[in-house]
Amino acid sequence: MGDDAALFPSLTSVNVACGFHAGDPLTIRRTLELAQGYGLGVGAHPGYPDRVGFGRRIVEATPDEEYADTLYQIAALQGMARASGLTLRHVKPHGALSTRAWTHAPTAEAIARATRDLGLPLVALPATLLETEARRLGVPVVLELFPERAYLRDGRLAPRSLPGSSIHDPQEAARRAVLMVTQGRVEALDGGFFEARPDTLCVHGDNPQAPAIARAVRAALEAEGVTLRAFSVPGLPG
Repeated sequence: MGDDAALFPSLTSVNVACGFHAGDPLTIRRTLELAQGYGLGVGAHPGYPDRVGFGRRIVEATPDEEYADTLYQIAALQGMARASGLTLRHVKPHGALSTRAWTHAPTAEAIARATRDLGLPLVALPATLLETEARRLGVPVVLELFPERAYLRDGRLAPRSLPGSSIHDPQEAARRAVLMVTQGRVEALDGGFFEARPDTLCVHGDNPQAPAIARAVRAALEAEGVTLRAFSVPGLPG
């Protein structure tokens, strides 16, 4: 759903859909090869089985089903990465699976347990149940923020139904990224700021301006003297 060839040169890490909400074995293989060519860190991006809705709709499931589905997706990508000579470096849940885990403890626990059982770090938004459950289970956590998505003052992502929830201006996204990284401040759509310090920034590949946004964010951070590299987690190479 995005222009990976234009986007990947500006990245340090990439989240690869595992086939449930998007992707198929051949697309996954080609994506891994492209990521390998640019030296990117590769992570699994599991979601609900919702190809029509691109994984942005909740699919009702028991915690055991969510655990098994998440484990299956990660393991499939882990095996394909290994066949390509890559080491899977992290897990980052997608769409509705992720947003449900922010406030629904059983879903958060299922994702964190699957991630732990495959020995990987988990990328999560700060101050969510997903972060809490991961830390409780001893899963290394990588905190993320989105420079091209708007937030509310309570730290939640602004619902996509709200005007201004997605940011398409590369320079505006870059300004927000610099504020997040250098000052630990996040501008809120409903006024004011809240404090959060990210370990990584995410740009959604299906944003039509994703390549331009990623280029602008990278250039702005480098102009501020920020060194950009794939995040490193103890116990993993790099």
